[in-house]
Amino acid sequence: MISFNVPLVIGNEMDYIKEAIGQKRLSGDGEFTKRCCRLMEERFQAKHVLLTTSGTSALDMAAILCDFQPGDEVILPSYTFSSTANCVLLGRATPVFVDVRPDTMNIDETKIEAAITPRTRAIIAMHYGGVACEMDTIMDIARRHHLRVIEDAAQGVMAKYKGQYLGTIGDLGCFSFHETKNYSMGEGGALLVNREADYERAEILREKGTNRSKFFRGEIDKYTWVDLGDSYLPSEINAAYLWGQLQMLDAVNADRLHTYAAYREAFTPLAEQGLVEIQALPEDCENNGHLFYLKLRDLEERTAFIRHMKAAGIMAVFHYVPLHSAPAGLRYGRFAGEDIYTTRESERLVRLPMYYGMTTEDRQQVIATALGFFADGGVHDA
Repeated sequence: MISFNVPLVIGNEMDYIKEAIGQKRLSGDGEFTKRCCRLMEERFQAKHVLLTTSGTSALDMAAILCDFQPGDEVILPSYTFSSTANCVLLGRATPVFVDVRPDTMNIDETKIEAAITPRTRAIIAMHYGGVACEMDTIMDIARRHHLRVIEDAAQGVMAKYKGQYLGTIGDLGCFSFHETKNYSMGEGGALLVNREADYERAEILREKGTNRSKFFRGEIDKYTWVDLGDSYLPSEINAAYLWGQLQMLDAVNADRLHTYAAYREAFTPLAEQGLVEIQALPEDCENNGHLFYLKLRDLEERTAFIRHMKAAGIMAVFHYVPLHSAPAGLRYGRFAGEDIYTTRESERLVRLPMYYGMTTEDRQQVIATALGFFADGGVHDA
């Protein structure tokens, strides 16, 4: 069986976990948390990085920092994970979904401006599969309409747009270190705070609404409850696990991109024949090999393809059900404009196995099995 995902294990994680236990400091914001944040600030040239309990909690913090009020609206793609919309609802605003670009499955930047109303307060740009949204256009729209920009870069660690790391372009950026991501701490994430004016409140939100961080830096002689907050600090055990993986940022990235390139080379001829479509890589984008997908003719062909792969012991899976069509999306949000691509393209998309350390033999088996499905140029009833 070739799994769709294999959680990343570098091999030195247990050594760092033992070190963390030996320091007798297992709660958040210990030495390993600080190491992880410093490394990301330096490597990604981020102003401030705060490790969180998940990518979801990073998004929740971002929404709170935007200070949404009841009746406010936030523009986002429907083709994304529920956390992208939940943070809007938890911030007491309304999610307004717009269509995606079929070439990247990212939010269609040309549809954003028409969705803006006097109640719009922010745009969430979700970088699908580690391929960047058209951020220059999005940031220009945001500046002209005085909107905040949150980057949902859960899948975007190490990916770039015009040489700049994803998560560092908007006002706030959100990473995920879930076990399905390129780098993992089991459950975890990070908030990138790119405006100095947001940082002090971000620290307070993360520390249960207290100014405890300032106390530990010796800036005040006691700490107290000063604002809204929650417990967004991961334990030192999780941070120690992540620290082991962050030491290997480049090696992991190169390994995943190797598999990505092999897939792209193998399936480009099919794309040229019009049998499949693969994700576009805009010239200004550097992806991180987070995922590789094929778009088949329609839902029926995708279902047959998944069945075909499963029969050969290979897990190929589809991705999001568009949020605007989900029960909560119908109840809490609305779609602005026409759904030209979101539903149609999501029903055609299937992801192939992708993980660090994938062997050449497994990769070749995935490719050969997938190509076999198209050998006769039609839908197989596998």
